[in-house]
Amino acid sequence: MVTRMDNGKQKCHHITMQEKMKKFVILLNGDLEVTPRLKEQLAGAEVIAADGGMHHATKLGVEPTCWIGDFDSSNEDLLKQWPHVPRIEHPPMKDKSDGELAVEHAIENGASEIVLVAGLGGQTDQVFAHLLQLIKLARQKIKCFASSGKEEAWPLLVGSFLYDFTHGSTLSVVGLSPLERLSVRGVKWPLEAADIEFGSTWTLSNEVTGPVSIVLCGGCGVVLVRNAG
Repeated sequence: MVTRMDNGKQKCHHITMQEKMKKFVILLNGDLEVTPRLKEQLAGAEVIAADGGMHHATKLGVEPTCWIGDFDSSNEDLLKQWPHVPRIEHPPMKDKSDGELAVEHAIENGASEIVLVAGLGGQTDQVFAHLLQLIKLARQKIKCFASSGKEEAWPLLVGSFLYDFTHGSTLSVVGLSPLERLSVRGVKWPLEAADIEFGSTWTLSNEVTGPVSIVLCGGCGVVLVRNAG
């Protein structure tokens, strides 16, 4: 769970599991290690497969409600395995990735939370695009993160946030701009209102020691966590 506390005039909004949220999981074609934490995070979600991401469905024990893409990374065996899943086909000559099309489909169907499964690892340009997509979704007030099971990426915007990362996990804050007055608590090496220049490695490879709180007053980035265990 992540709790966001927006600092505008000290008004706070806490996102809890009790709120009515329509959660979507997008199966992408990156790396995936199925873990108990990931399965818990995906509970109760509607699943959409983006092209070759469908090959993760069996190992996760889920059945997507639709399958989106140009199907250039779905082989014949995969297509035969899931003939009953409705397909939304797009031409190969398109201006959006299969993953972006799947995310748009989720938003059109009322998503308030989106998890990009297998959105990390694999092809670097795709991974970087997924990280930027997290920032875009967060700016639309859609709760989101990406996961490979072993690693998670969470968008970081201006505001205050609480996370329940596993004790002993490795945590990095990667700035996609200069970061103004960044505070990180619940880690081995905390920060208090530090200004981080763009491209700095100062905020890499910290260690989670308890509930993590992060406050950012300017800029944006991603929180990357390599889960312990």
